[in-house]
Amino acid sequence: MPRISGVDIPANKPTYISLGYLYGVGRTTAIQICRQLGLDLQREARELSDDDLARIANLLDKEFLIEGQLRRKVQQDIARLRDIGSYRGFRHRRGLPVRGQRTRTNSRTRKGPRKTVAGKKGVKEMR
Repeated sequence: MPRISGVDIPANKPTYISLGYLYGVGRTTAIQICRQLGLDLQREARELSDDDLARIANLLDKEFLIEGQLRRKVQQDIARLRDIGSYRGFRHRRGLPVRGQRTRTNSRTRKGPRKTVAGKKGVKEMR
């Protein structure tokens, strides 16, 4: 299994698909990297030489934020929003949707499972 930037990428998949397993590298970026280095997109990752892997790792280090660096930057950006007291920071802090989605229904991913609150008694039940 080839290893790039501390991550094992799948050996039996095409190079551009395997590069997508790195955090911060999507399909478009992976294709761009392969074309920039002159690698065959359909060649499986196990067929890459050590020289090819070194060239990929070198390019990723120079031109892209990936893995730990990118995760750190995202967390710093969220912390900055919280610290300056922005609306987006407040939404992050409360664990609610940040980008204007409705919350009366939906948004279960951010809010977690439903916490049922007992409703008021009806008028008929009071007798």
